[in-house]
Amino acid sequence: MQQSSLLDGKVAVISGAASLRGIGMATARLFAEHGATIAILDLDGKAAAEAAALIGPAHRGYACNVTDRAGCQTAVDQVVAELGGVDILINNAGITQPVKTLDIDPASWDRILDVNLRGVLYLSQAAIPAMKTRGGGAIACMSSVSAQRGGGILGGPHYSAAKAGVLGLAKAMAREFGPDNIRVNCVTPGLIQTDINAGKISDDKRVEILAGIPLNRLGDPRDVAGAFLFLASPLSSYITGAVIDVNGGMLIHG
Repeated sequence: MQQSSLLDGKVAVISGAASLRGIGMATARLFAEHGATIAILDLDGKAAAEAAALIGPAHRGYACNVTDRAGCQTAVDQVVAELGGVDILINNAGITQPVKTLDIDPASWDRILDVNLRGVLYLSQAAIPAMKTRGGGAIACMSSVSAQRGGGILGGPHYSAAKAGVLGLAKAMAREFGPDNIRVNCVTPGLIQTDINAGKISDDKRVEILAGIPLNRLGDPRDVAGAFLFLASPLSSYITGAVIDVNGGMLIHG
C-alpha cells in the first residue's frame, strides 16, 4: 500500500538493482511505496525485468552495462520511451575487491574504477538531458565510508579511490547542473548486510566491527534506501552537493 506521495508521478532509474537482497532493490521497493515508477538497470536484463515485476506491473527492468556509454544511453532512451521521462537517478551499481595496495594489478584497477566511477559519469551523462526536459531532477550517487576513512572492511585501496572519486564527481555535477534544477548528492554507507558480503565476515571480526559502531548493529539495505528516498524527494529540495553518512556512527567527523 502506498504510504505517501513523496515521489508521486516520478520516474526513478536505479542502477545495479536486480539483486533481491541488495541496496538497489530495497531502494526500488521503497520508492515504489512512495509513488514512483521504477526502472531497474542491471547487467543482467532478464534479472532486471524479473526484479521490476516483483515490485509491480507498472515497473520496468532493462539491461545496462554502466561502463558502456552507448549502452547507458540506450537504456535511458528505453526508459523515456516506455515510462515517459527520467526524474530521479540512483547511481547504485558497484563492485568491490578485497586486495592490498601492492597486489592491485592494472586489470583490477580498471575494473573497479570503471564500474564504480566511470559508470556514474556515463549514466549521469545519459540521464541529465532527459531530466532537463522535465525541468529538473535528482541524482544520488553511491559512495562509501571507505572513501572517507581510507579503507573499509572489505574493499581495497582502489575501491576507496573510486568511491572518493564519486564524491568529487558528484559535487562538481551539483555545481554545474544546479542552474538546471538538477540536484546531485551522495550517500556514504558503512557496512551493510547484503549478498556481496554475506559469509565474508567471521564471528570474531563481526564482534570487533560492532564494537566500533555506536548503534551496535550492521546496516540493513533499507537504511540506505531511506537516505536515497530523502535525497530523491522534495524534502531535500535545497540540498545539493551534500554527503549523507549511513554508517551507524562508525565514522563521526566534523
